[in-house]
Amino acid sequence: MAHAETLTADRAERHGAPFALGLAALGIVFGDIGTSPLYTYKTVLDLAGGKPDIGATLGLLSLILWTLILITSVKYVLFAMRVDNDGEGGIVALMSLLGGKTRKRPVIIALGLFGAALIYGDGSVTPAISVLSALEGLDQATPFFKPYILPMAVAILVALFAIQPLGTQKIGKAFGPVMILWFAVIALLGIGGIVKHPGVLVAINPWYGAVFLAGHGMTGFLTLGGVFLCVTGAEALYADMGHFGPQPIRLSWFAVVFPSLLLCYAGQAALVASGAPIDGNIFYQLCPRSLLVPMVILATLATIIASQSIITGAFSMTRQAIQLGWLPRLAIRQTSAEGYGQIYVGAVNWLLMVVTLGLTIGFGKSDNLAAAYGIAVSLTMLMTAALLFIAMREIWHWSLPAAGAVAAVFVVVDASFVLANLAKLFDGGYVPLILAVMVYGVMAIWHRGATGVARKMAASLTPIDAFMAELRSAAIPRTPGTAVFLTRTATDTPPVMAWQVRYNKALQHLCFILHVEILPRPWLAEANRVQIGEICPGIWRGTVNFGFMERPDIPAALRQLKAAGAPGADAIDLADVTYYIAHETVMHMEDGTGMPHWQEALFGLMARNTQHYAGFLRLPTDNVIEIGRQIAI
Repeated sequence: MAHAETLTADRAERHGAPFALGLAALGIVFGDIGTSPLYTYKTVLDLAGGKPDIGATLGLLSLILWTLILITSVKYVLFAMRVDNDGEGGIVALMSLLGGKTRKRPVIIALGLFGAALIYGDGSVTPAISVLSALEGLDQATPFFKPYILPMAVAILVALFAIQPLGTQKIGKAFGPVMILWFAVIALLGIGGIVKHPGVLVAINPWYGAVFLAGHGMTGFLTLGGVFLCVTGAEALYADMGHFGPQPIRLSWFAVVFPSLLLCYAGQAALVASGAPIDGNIFYQLCPRSLLVPMVILATLATIIASQSIITGAFSMTRQAIQLGWLPRLAIRQTSAEGYGQIYVGAVNWLLMVVTLGLTIGFGKSDNLAAAYGIAVSLTMLMTAALLFIAMREIWHWSLPAAGAVAAVFVVVDASFVLANLAKLFDGGYVPLILAVMVYGVMAIWHRGATGVARKMAASLTPIDAFMAELRSAAIPRTPGTAVFLTRTATDTPPVMAWQVRYNKALQHLCFILHVEILPRPWLAEANRVQIGEICPGIWRGTVNFGFMERPDIPAALRQLKAAGAPGADAIDLADVTYYIAHETVMHMEDGTGMPHWQEALFGLMARNTQHYAGFLRLPTDNVIEIGRQIAI
């Protein structure tokens, strides 16, 4: 199929053009973490209680530098990116690799799903805080702009979400060069600040961070909630690995992004150490006043790119969850034939827009939003650390002491940031947590309802041998044409096939019973797409497999069978195929033994508003016959 061929070409290209892919990765992967200097150091200073002395300044810088080193460089770039699910990364792909699609490992699945739900929660905060913090530089240029900062942020965010249905292929080509310029500029600004107080470079010694934490008690510990903001985009490094491969991301991180961030944070610390005033945004004080407006424009472009990356990531993660059966089928539209990741999910886009605008207007300033930022993604990172421990044991086959020692470092660091961020809970941190709980609840209820429907249907199925015997004994006539019966069952008689025989007293000459299976792997080779065999003359049964990153396409699978000369498939007239699918209407069980009524009602609402199954499988609508039935769960 076409997307598999594209995938093969993409992976071949990765090995041949790491520099080109590294440039593209700068625009997609590093937008969030790359714009964190806009608000991180300012937030850290506020949490530290105002203008710190030289010792505290060095301690705060040391904590930021070593957070970047331990979490991003070591945990994600060097460790997590070595664990991939057929090239794909991220907590959902990791969950699928370790836990599969079933509930055989419920703890792993719960960790992965709640981690994914938390990313939705923090993802709604990222565009708001990024764009606001960029525009607030205008206030430092002239107070004239102050009343217009919030309206401008709202207008930019509305425009950003509004263009999503059009796709971002063309403007996306400019993301890499813009981010290259951004990282070059913040590195130069950082060097300019360091020149004023080069002594801050000694903060690379972690001793200064340890002394700060030990000497400032609870204030020092709570400051970690602000320090953590410097790595909020680290999860994107792992989640976007499938788009570029690990090598281009590592190259971009160590050659461009990491040095630029270190220099920028050191430059801000040098300004504080040199006695510069810390009113307003310390980041913009690095910039010469005559260049402040162009810098604000560049920062705004960079934060728009960071926001675009978050939105694209939400679309991609939604598709993964749908394919794995944890979200209802939402309409997914491909916005570009050139890139499989170029998709649009309308429901997710508009919900994210509503939440993001609500946060922007409700909190008003980036300082206020910082209180809501970090708590959810720090929990996701903690869950990723737990899954990495399992991967070390089961995939790398490390000994328990070795895996435990490495994982313990990650868990202690991540848990410290989670506890520090919990102090923000009542200042706004509850917002992403509530959103995450809602998303997780939707996923759990959908999966429970879908499982209940499948179990109820399986209990009333007719064994295939009994059905075949009925065909022979009743001398059911076989009419010209090809019928494809889509079914959830891999062994018994599809209800739609039994209905066809019962009411039409006939069956097509050539019949294919196909069970669609979404595997806990992102991609499949075409040779593994279909397994099929003849169960009686003219009736074939098979399973059509897709990875959770692929678009299910039944007509394409039939074309593949025909082209490959599969037994029975050579007689298929692709222009004269009738597809039979079932449609279930959910009802409440009167005896009270089913799902709680509110969960059943919510599942029924979602089921009624899912993408049509025919559209999900890319069936030609004029050739589809849908059979309805009521299911009590």
